[in-house]
Amino acid sequence: MKTDIEIAQGTEMLPIGQVAAKAGIDENLLEYYGKYKAKIDISSLKNSPRKGKLILVTAINPTPAGEGKTTISVGLSDALSRLGKNTMLCLREPSLGPVFGIKGGAAGGGYAQVIPMEDINLHFTGDFHAIGAANNLLAAMLDNHIQQGNLLDIDVKNITWKRCVDMNDRQLRNVIDGLGGRMQGVPREDGFDITVASEIMAVLCLASDLQDLKQRLARIIVAYNRKGEPVTAHDLKAEGAMTVLLKDAIKPNLVQTLEHNPAIVHGGPFANIAHGCNSVSATTTALKLADYVVTEAGFGADLGAEKFLDIKCRAAGLNPDAVVIVATVKALKYNGGVPKTELAQENLEALEKGLPNLLKHIENITKVFGLPCVVAINRFLQDTDAELNLIREKCRALGANVALAEVWAKGGAGGEELAEEVLRLCEYPHDFRFSYELNLSIKEKINTIVRRIYGGSGVVYNKAAEQSIAALERLGYGNLPVCMAKTQYSLSDDPTKLGRPEGFTVSVSKVKVSAGAGFIVAQTGDIMTMPGLPKVPAAERIDIDENGKITGLF
Repeated sequence: MKTDIEIAQGTEMLPIGQVAAKAGIDENLLEYYGKYKAKIDISSLKNSPRKGKLILVTAINPTPAGEGKTTISVGLSDALSRLGKNTMLCLREPSLGPVFGIKGGAAGGGYAQVIPMEDINLHFTGDFHAIGAANNLLAAMLDNHIQQGNLLDIDVKNITWKRCVDMNDRQLRNVIDGLGGRMQGVPREDGFDITVASEIMAVLCLASDLQDLKQRLARIIVAYNRKGEPVTAHDLKAEGAMTVLLKDAIKPNLVQTLEHNPAIVHGGPFANIAHGCNSVSATTTALKLADYVVTEAGFGADLGAEKFLDIKCRAAGLNPDAVVIVATVKALKYNGGVPKTELAQENLEALEKGLPNLLKHIENITKVFGLPCVVAINRFLQDTDAELNLIREKCRALGANVALAEVWAKGGAGGEELAEEVLRLCEYPHDFRFSYELNLSIKEKINTIVRRIYGGSGVVYNKAAEQSIAALERLGYGNLPVCMAKTQYSLSDDPTKLGRPEGFTVSVSKVKVSAGAGFIVAQTGDIMTMPGLPKVPAAERIDIDENGKITGLF
């Protein structure tokens, strides 16, 4: 059986200009990055009307068994194209942290991938490096301002801005810098975030154009002065130079699927610590070019989909037409208590115990957000008819049909059943609404998410979080949406609570404002903004031969 990278390397790619022509993108709008990648200059498309239907792909809470959400997204896009629909795919860019860590890349799998797979999973067009440079320029200007006399009276014990690097490096979570003497900087406690957790990433992904990007960068809060007032990037006169570094990164990247259909891969905030969606510029561009746009949101629907709908759609004025919730029989049995080693065996009792996790996500999409949805079962050979029929029966009771997808093995041909159901849902009347209103207090918004989306009973705030909430509301940030930083493995903030836990409380340990991105971040549990590498990182298996052929990526 071929590996993902072998399948990708065995596919003859079309020159990206031909893919652009298929998507209706004028040659003059392309900025080439070699033969098979290009950026799209979106400035001339700014006033073009939306014509496409928007399809969101999300999933149940992830498990070690894997769900294949990106694979389904790619396969669905190819399937819609096979049915004669003008379709475009919109995905996030992979972070180098997971690529070299434990999760692997994010370009799909099997015969449902975006290519060139190696480029997309590695440096791609340099967007993440530009984001890191802009982030760290701001950090350098902040510390230089303090060194050069600190005219803004910055409290060095209340600096909120961290440096970043696109790598899983636990050693950098907490550092002391500025050592070495008076001319080497002001010594202070500091730390690093992974680039995908940087507010610059969120800003880039929520900005509508270059000027909006510059204005959002200016609003970023980096510290507080001794009076407790926020100090921004604008106060440091940093937004102009930062925007210069990001002038190309804001342009969406065009690539292709294995079946040569157009795909925009752009932006990559994590969904457990950020808002987990590709860029607004990518999605809105695709909606102007295609009749159907397939996009995804990170991790389970409690994280990625909730943030896509409550944050991204609110910011960009988007109204989705249909939602796909991806699940596997194996993952549902895992949620029902079956060990990973026994997931291949039929077990209807465990499946029924695990199904409430899926059913909760269906309820959220249909009853909370008012959107039509279909459950896509990423099918494996071991799945039995009895298991599949049980899933159909339970989902049908909530008004959601089940479609089987075999896109990993068959590409777009394996997703036509799902595509037909998605086309039907796109014509279905719906009443999209947010899960909370912005005029609620910060605590009320957090409590609403915990109760309505997670199914919890309440929220516990530590003293620091209580003080931060009071300060943020006093400073006028209380009307912003909330971005929950929470474990992806459970509806709760405890990764060991699988299925559909009830009666739990969520502990909020830290609350801060991302003023440039335009949301409040509430950190729960033990969530960290700088992951670490596992005992055996994927980097140990990645290699390149004398001909430049890469192996070991997945």
